[in-house]
Amino acid sequence: MAQKPKTLASLSQEKTLQASFVRDEDERPKVAYDQFSNDIPVISLSGIDDVSARADICKKIVEACEDWGLFQVVDHGVDGKLISDMTRLAREFFALPPEEKLRFDMSGGKKGGFIVSSHLQGESVQDWREIVTYFSYPIRNRDYSRWPDKPEGWIRVTEEYSEKLMGLACKLLEVLSEAMGLDKEALTKACVDMDQKVVVNYYPKCPQPNLTLGLKRHTDPGTITLLLQDQVGGLQATRDGGKTWITVQPVEGAFVVNLGDHGHYLSNGRFKNADHQAVVNSNCSRLSIATFQNPAPDATVYPLKVREGEMPILEEPITFMEMYRRKMSKDLELARLKKLLAKEKEELKNVEKANLESKPLDQILA
Repeated sequence: MAQKPKTLASLSQEKTLQASFVRDEDERPKVAYDQFSNDIPVISLSGIDDVSARADICKKIVEACEDWGLFQVVDHGVDGKLISDMTRLAREFFALPPEEKLRFDMSGGKKGGFIVSSHLQGESVQDWREIVTYFSYPIRNRDYSRWPDKPEGWIRVTEEYSEKLMGLACKLLEVLSEAMGLDKEALTKACVDMDQKVVVNYYPKCPQPNLTLGLKRHTDPGTITLLLQDQVGGLQATRDGGKTWITVQPVEGAFVVNLGDHGHYLSNGRFKNADHQAVVNSNCSRLSIATFQNPAPDATVYPLKVREGEMPILEEPITFMEMYRRKMSKDLELARLKKLLAKEKEELKNVEKANLESKPLDQILA
């Protein structure tokens, strides 16, 4: 595989896409980045702490989780100025010269910092994105040496943003716990000591966006994810195994909420783990900030409640670390098999072509 570029700044100015970013035809975008759908519900959390309004809000959230595993929330209590400051600082970071961003290069196994495409090992095709990521909870595990010190104010604002998003995630998990007929702290307690990872995604303009993805199709491994996206558009979701896709309508100041694999398993499959991807475009860059709420590595993954007539969707309890390891191994194995199959098809095609060329014309036309 070609060596990863240091940044995408120069590549975004080229007329053609580097081969390392080109995806197989079946993985390429099927719906435009700005062909928006209103299928994903937008839910106001106003009054969620009032008994009279809470039941209706909870009903809407539960229906969304059973349908898509994905919804948007407004009136969520996170201050608009904090959201604006976080977005502004993120844009300023990605506008820095490459050498400034690369001071926080996280390639080579470093935890936190800046990188192009992905920090996962073994990826055969690169995503068209730059990211800066930091691990914010548990607080005792913060490594500020991996947090950018530019632009000015980054650390102070991202600390406050992380705290507010942790509170919002826990409030949403309370709703889902109650929906399962459990104590409202059940899902949070199942995380043991909740981890939080913030990933700021920057998707520059792309010369051939129809050939690539900003972020490949996936489900998040954790419990719940809160995504802040700008008004450009590019987040896409599917609920039929990738046959059809929708582009989620951006809503100013809203957080897109999606359930991950851990939340899916804890609910015994009742709540879907949102199947999604990000597409890019040739007109403008896009920014999104994903806050992943994950269980501790040694937290137990197993349904918290199995409804009458159902069977557990997991054979036995496993740790979150083991669940994540299996997920990554499966993804890489599927990618390897797909690549092998494509190679075999190409070889067969070449053999058939050679056989055809070696036959006399009268046999070919017979």
